[in-house]
Amino acid sequence: MEHLFIINPAAGKHNRTDEFSWMIRQICGKHRLHFRIAVSDHPGDCARIARQAAETGKALRIYACGGDGTLNEIVSGVAGYPNVAVTHFAGGTGNDFIKVFSDPSAFQDLEQLLDCEETSFDLIDCNGDYGLNVCSVGLDARVGTQVAAYKRLPLVTGTGAYLLSALVNVIRGVASHYVVEIDGERIDGMETLIFAGNGLCYGGGFCPVPQADPRDGKLDVLVVRKVSRLQIARLLGKYKTGQYAAIPHLIRHFRTDSLRIICDRETDINLDGELRLGRDISIRIADKKIRFFYPKSVTLTSSAGEPQTMGAPDNL
Repeated sequence: MEHLFIINPAAGKHNRTDEFSWMIRQICGKHRLHFRIAVSDHPGDCARIARQAAETGKALRIYACGGDGTLNEIVSGVAGYPNVAVTHFAGGTGNDFIKVFSDPSAFQDLEQLLDCEETSFDLIDCNGDYGLNVCSVGLDARVGTQVAAYKRLPLVTGTGAYLLSALVNVIRGVASHYVVEIDGERIDGMETLIFAGNGLCYGGGFCPVPQADPRDGKLDVLVVRKVSRLQIARLLGKYKTGQYAAIPHLIRHFRTDSLRIICDRETDINLDGELRLGRDISIRIADKKIRFFYPKSVTLTSSAGEPQTMGAPDNL
């Protein structure tokens, strides 16, 4: 079996290519593994490298050395190849998808990644593009796709970058008109955002659907109604911590395998932090799955798959 490490120099706050390469050579050399290191040099290159390796048909483990965008590219590149398993050798600022596991920090330890278990995860299909973690439209998509620029500011954390992006985009405008077709229902109105989660967290600390399970064949979808700029801070507080059940008049929750969003104009789509554009948007559980390996020392979080409990209604 070959171990392929794909390093994204653009991930995180600084280029970690030398650091990653040294660790990989030291640890894989010690275990006498057959390994290769590849470094991407432009957007989309991680997917190309991964796909070319997968096309050989050889048994392969691929390590995404970077952030969630790196993982997304590699997963997209190898979706449908049964000879390939993927993991995240985490080096980004958010590293959000692996928060479905009990100890995300274990994915920064190559020794632990080499001693691994494997599972099969669902993928999101958004107009033919694949994602592993989340897909969203509206205020959330504008915020999420611009987070990367704020993460590079000094002393700004993943959550801080998300909040800065949120502030800027709230000033630009909160809601837009969408038609959402979901579970036989047609929702036509002004909405703040539409979110579909396969994983638990994104944005460096936002966990709007803490019960999501990336193995269950379902997306956890939140449709957030229009709110005023004065309400948005409190709404985001509830949304960030998965307390949507406390404000059912503002956030509706669905568990479904597909939805359609029709926009008045071409609209930003956030697919695992990567920007896509569309006017007629299909989001569904993909026909393909991804083999994902993870340290034996961790488990999927206990909240995954658990129903969200209803708290006292909040008159936001």
